[in-house]
Amino acid sequence: MTYDEVMAAWRDNPERFWAAQAEAIDWHTPYDHVVDLERPAGRWFAGGTLNTCYNAVDRHADGPRATQPALVFESAMTGREETYSYADLREHVSTLAGALNRAGIGRGDRVLIYMPMIPEAVFAMLACARIGAVHSVVFGGFAGPEVATRIDDAEPKAILSASCGLEPGRTVHYKPMLDEALRIAKHQPAVRVVLQREAAPCELTGADTDWHAFTRDAEPVDCVPVRSDDPLYLLYTSGTTGAPKGVVRDNGGHAVALTFSMAAIYGIEAGDVFWAASDIGWVVGHSYIVYGPLLAGATTFMFEGKPVGTPDAGVFWRLIEKHRIKAMFTAPTAIRAIRREDDAGEHVAAASLEHFQTLFLAGERCDPETLQWAERQLKVPVVDHWWQTETGWAIAGNMAGAGLFPVRPGSTGKPMPGWSVDILDTDGNAVPAGDSGAIVCRLPLGPGATAGLWNANERFIETYLSRYPGYYQTGDAGHIDEDGYLHVMSRTDDVINVAGHRLSTGALEEVIATHPDVAECAVTGVNDALKGQVPFGFICLRSGASAEPTAVIADCIKQVRRVVGPVAAFRSAIVVQRLPKTRSGKILRSTLAKIVNGDTFSVPATIDDPAILDEIATAIANAKP
Repeated sequence: MTYDEVMAAWRDNPERFWAAQAEAIDWHTPYDHVVDLERPAGRWFAGGTLNTCYNAVDRHADGPRATQPALVFESAMTGREETYSYADLREHVSTLAGALNRAGIGRGDRVLIYMPMIPEAVFAMLACARIGAVHSVVFGGFAGPEVATRIDDAEPKAILSASCGLEPGRTVHYKPMLDEALRIAKHQPAVRVVLQREAAPCELTGADTDWHAFTRDAEPVDCVPVRSDDPLYLLYTSGTTGAPKGVVRDNGGHAVALTFSMAAIYGIEAGDVFWAASDIGWVVGHSYIVYGPLLAGATTFMFEGKPVGTPDAGVFWRLIEKHRIKAMFTAPTAIRAIRREDDAGEHVAAASLEHFQTLFLAGERCDPETLQWAERQLKVPVVDHWWQTETGWAIAGNMAGAGLFPVRPGSTGKPMPGWSVDILDTDGNAVPAGDSGAIVCRLPLGPGATAGLWNANERFIETYLSRYPGYYQTGDAGHIDEDGYLHVMSRTDDVINVAGHRLSTGALEEVIATHPDVAECAVTGVNDALKGQVPFGFICLRSGASAEPTAVIADCIKQVRRVVGPVAAFRSAIVVQRLPKTRSGKILRSTLAKIVNGDTFSVPATIDDPAILDEIATAIANAKP
């Protein structure tokens, strides 16, 4: 079936469409309804019971895929390389699940996982799913206070952690940060298990238990059936400030949606090798390092270490060649970093990529220049697609499994089944094709989307469902063109108002990124007494840039004026060595806005003062993720 045929089948009868997809999942007991509208966002496969770990591990281990690699791990930091078949994976997971059971952890209990990118973290997630416990993975780079807020919100009965994480040039000591979190947190988990890593063992104190001692002599346990709408995991959104937002993911809708997405969107079938170059602490890691590939019976590749910059820009391509990876998922930031170091593509040319078929990008806006560079070098389709922590899988994208429709650089493809996407103005009215506005999705949400926020139903409704009745508010702004392609340009709060004209910072960045010497860029608004706001640019130059920084800035200003028009009032920019980013690689535009809108910089006449620019550059260099 083509994309149009798949979408027609969904639109004609959504319940029949998703019922057909649910046949790919093994159910313990059948569901009563495909979708129940009792909840505002919908409840999928109500009445049914299943186990996600069984679907991701046991059914493959019980069949002809028992000896097929399920998880392939490689660490650039330790040299450790390991392959786990589906049978191996079940052994590790069921034993850890038995140890958790022995410690009193069972269905509905929360388990906080604070671990680096190692196989034991995958075992931990699947072990929780196996016994019906609810895991909450916290990104390993978060410091004590951030971990503490998540402990107090989730109230886990157990914490699974490691002594350290390893990154190029540094060791991240988890145990001191965990100890700090436990000193701050009001809730105190009874079970605390720490995996000692040879690179940096830690001292175990108090209630701490060594991982190997915890699992020693544990009896493997079978999978526990849970309700379709029981929570599989909690995942706190990145960049959370104040009270954290714990996104709740269900079991049934999640399993159906991810299984569908692996084949339809990514073109991955059982036996294929897939690499999501992310971290298990983020939603990409949950969906496409752990659950999606395993549900599909594929092989998932897991990598510890930063795949760009160390020791060179060719690590991606060498690993793809070595492990015969069919498709890869990464962030545009990674591709921009590679391009900055290897614009000529010498590292790509040095690798044999005969098995590689598609590169998928997501996590932030991908400028057309980056996408087109990757297409030229890799000679495979490069697909930008868009989704969120809250949705769990793609709202918009392309369908490698149905035959890709033409990629349109600058867009995130077209809506996927389950997602009716509209563009609304501030009054809630639909806008014409090509006009910008708030991106919203009609209710109910597709299967696999969040079932709400942990212990915060009213907050969920207020944050996502109240602004536009009948819709889910994504928080992103953009437009749908005349051919149905969605263009996600910025967050709704990244739209600046220049003398009454609303301009997307993403649209300005797209123009600046076309300059041949620009590796990446960001635009934010500067307060202006006359116009309200004016745009200010931050530019990182490509390695070996031919033009002087001042010339690049002048060229970019001219280009914005030519493409967007004088209305943009884009007159100022600065060249910087790096842009401040979150730990997941997203540009911290709010940090940039605060830097340029401090008291010193609030008068636009001073923004071009060399001394002021030096202060801005210093502030950016010192900005923390």
